Parts: sequence; structure tokens; C-alpha cells
Amino acid sequence: MTDPVTLWRRLADSSVLLDGFHALKHAVRFQAEIPVAVAVDREAALALADELAPDVTDTLAALMTEVPEPTYRGLVERPHPTAVAALAVRPSRAAHLETLARRPRTAPVVVLDNPRNLGNAGAVIRLAAGFGATGVVTTGTLDPWHPTVVRGGAGLHFATAVERLTVDELPEGPLFALDPEGDDIRGTKLPDDAVLAFGSERSGLSTALRARADHLLSLPMRPQVSSYNLATSVAMTLYHWSAGGF
Repeated sequence: MTDPVTLWRRLADSSVLLDGFHALKHAVRFQAEIPVAVAVDREAALALADELAPDVTDTLAALMTEVPEPTYRGLVERPHPTAVAALAVRPSRAAHLETLARRPRTAPVVVLDNPRNLGNAGAVIRLAAGFGATGVVTTGTLDPWHPTVVRGGAGLHFATAVERLTVDELPEGPLFALDPEGDDIRGTKLPDDAVLAFGSERSGLSTALRARADHLLSLPMRPQVSSYNLATSVAMTLYHWSAGGF
């Protein structure tokens, strides 16, 4: 049997880092392939599982190896308070593209157009998983599988299809883009196969995505308030969809 530390070092550059107990918990729940998992205090980690996620305790018990704290800190750049970490195999891009392209869809695809903030992207993926969205697509240079994004998403990347595409590659379906100049979202019913696009935190929608949009929608906002946080905007829009629109 391969030593877990040796295995970790061999796989780290090509794997998804699951940083902390909750990321590992969610990855297990959504059938991620996890070749190695470590904890500074295995007994405490399994007790946490018994308390918060008893459905994954047996799986974690079989996966997790205890390592000394200095070893753990040598494997993980930003140690998590739970002192638990694992590596997972990134899901197939081809399978994700097939999921995103499949019609009819029963839930929207969320598009983050050239996002800049890694934490915001992770929070959006967590929201999308919670609402059962078909997937989250990013355009631009941000890698939606960056370790900081996965940390912000609490491992819920494995609960939805997460990929980076160009605007020209976006899934088919009516594209609703959120923009302050758009129509009030409260007057629009969002269909299940909608593509919901959100601009970057700093510059809003790109010219290419705005040109591609079928509808521009705005969120209700008090005068003189300039904007909402990106994740808040996504949450409001997905809630509007889930509540049936009007």
C-alpha cells in the first residue's frame, strides 16, 4: 500500500484540493473520486462526522489517515481549522459539457462573465448547488477549480457542472443577463432552461455577452445603493426562478 503522504505528493499537481472537513464531506456525498485524505486528529474528525454528517462517517473512516501536524502543514498551503484535507479527481470535462448542453433542462445554468474574485466564485458555486442549478460556467481567465474557489464552494463543485467556456461556447437556451439598465426581474418568469448571466464585480457584463443576451434584467435596489455582491445577486435571481417568477 502506498504511503498517503507519498501518494499526496504524487497527485497534488493534478488533483482538486479539498480543504477542510466540509469540503471533504460534500465531495463524498456527491460521489467524488478521492484517492487520499488526511487529518491531524482522525478521531476528532470522525467525531465531527458523527455529529454533523453521519451519512459519510463510514466512508471517511475508510479514507482518512492520521498524519502529524507538521506533515499536514507541509501538504496544505492554507491549513484549515478542522485540520482535514483530501485530494479528489477532477470530474470529466466532456461529461460536464454534455450535462450543460442537454435539453430540455430542468434548472438554469449560471454564467459568471469574467469574474475576478475567487471567493465570490466559490460562493456562487455553493449557491448553485443548493438551488440544484444545472451548472456554473465562467468566462475569462479565472479558473473555477482554483483551490480558493473550491474552498469557497465547500466542496460543492461535485454537486453541479462547473466549467470555463468562452461566450461563444455558452450552452443554448434563453439568455437572461443581469444589468442595472434591464427590466425589473419581478416582471419576468424565468424558465427552467434559462441561462442566467452575471457580469464581473468591477466592470459588469462584457460587450460580447451583452450582445448575446436575449433579455436584460435588473434586481430591485434602493436608490443611491450602487450594487449588490455577486453572490447576493445570484442568490436573489435563483430564488426568483425557484419561486416561480411572479
